[in-house]
Amino acid sequence: MRQHDGTEALDRARQLRREATEAEIRLWQNLRSRRLADFKFRRQVWIGPFIADFLCMDAMLVVEVDGSQHIGDVAYDADRTAYLANKGYRVIRVWNNDVMQRMDGVLAAILSALSSVPSPSHASHGPLPLPVEERAK
Repeated sequence: MRQHDGTEALDRARQLRREATEAEIRLWQNLRSRRLADFKFRRQVWIGPFIADFLCMDAMLVVEVDGSQHIGDVAYDADRTAYLANKGYRVIRVWNNDVMQRMDGVLAAILSALSSVPSPSHASHGPLPLPVEERAK
C-alpha cells in the first residue's frame, strides 16, 4: 500500500474518471445528481491510499465495481476493505457483469446498504422507494 501525495492522487482520480469502464459509466448514470433515493454520490474519491469507485458520504458507503481483474486480487481487496472499514466506511462490491445485465438488482443492493444505516440528512425523507422490479408488482 503506497501513500500518494495530493497531486498524484488527484491526477490518478481524474485519470480513472476519464478511463471509466462501461460498467462504471452505466452505474454512474444511475447514481449521479442524487438519482438514487436522493443520496449524493461522488466518483473516484481518494480515501487514504485508495481511490474508491463511488462514495456516498452521508451513508459512509463505498461502492466498488469489480471486474475479472479482482479475482486474483482477493488479498488486496480484503486489505482495502479493512482499511476503509477502520475509517468508518462500509463497502459493497458489485461485479461488472451484474451492472451490465442486472442493474435493477445492483441498485436494490445499494439501496439496501444505504437504508441499513439511515443518515441524519435523509431521516426526514421517509422510507426509501421500492426497487424498480418491486414497483411493477
